[in-house]
Amino acid sequence: MAISNVQKEASWIRVYNEKGQKISQMSSLKIDIVGVASTFFVTHEDTWIRVYDEKCKRISQMSSIGIKVINANNDTFTTLEGAWIRVYDQKCKKISQRSA
Repeated sequence: MAISNVQKEASWIRVYNEKGQKISQMSSLKIDIVGVASTFFVTHEDTWIRVYDEKCKRISQMSSIGIKVINANNDTFTTLEGAWIRVYDQKCKKISQRSA
């Protein structure tokens, strides 16, 4: 099922499908949503970038030190890391990079 929206509501992160129905939810304590794609969403939690599926199950994670997530779309998310723009898949495997 495709994700259409992920948002913080009070103390919850809620995931919605294309019909606007809530698919799942998880606590939002110390979590910021930094990117949403159709099959996953990306969060920043303390010193971690974490990727979750539509059921709020963690798919992968990587250190967030020196990394800023710019966006997420299709099957990837993009980061700014110093002088580099890097693209990762949902398993946090680097796909490509270029200078910023």
